[in-house]
Amino acid sequence: MTSSGAGDAPASAGPATSRQVDRLVLQRAGGLTLVVGILAGVISWLTVGPAGLLGSGFASVIVLAFFGIGQWVVGSVLRNNPQLAMTVALMTYLIKIGVLFVLILLFAGTSAFNTKAFAATIVACTIAWTVAEVWVFARTKVFYIEPQP
Repeated sequence: MTSSGAGDAPASAGPATSRQVDRLVLQRAGGLTLVVGILAGVISWLTVGPAGLLGSGFASVIVLAFFGIGQWVVGSVLRNNPQLAMTVALMTYLIKIGVLFVLILLFAGTSAFNTKAFAATIVACTIAWTVAEVWVFARTKVFYIEPQP
């Protein structure tokens, strides 16, 4: 997929399809989040030691899984049944918050990894994903309603 200079829509095809946008979000946001997670892991390892690296690694995996699966689910629903997109987006958000709450309860007193590195990495990776996702949507031309072939 080649990109035009002005945005991320394919140069020859005009506005991007929802699948292309999903792919761009997963590539750009996932890539940036992975880089931020690696940097957080290195910083945590240098400042706290192996427990910090483990906490940052665990947090990075959680953010990538949560946002990646969420993007895939919402994108699939948007293509198949656009009327349910907002409901599904809110449900995936509530599920993410619920799972994160359970994880916080499970690992509240853990000594297996550094919880401060874990928390800081979750915040940093979440910000990275969100910034990249907003950047993709701001720079990509997308039909709100895709015309039928």
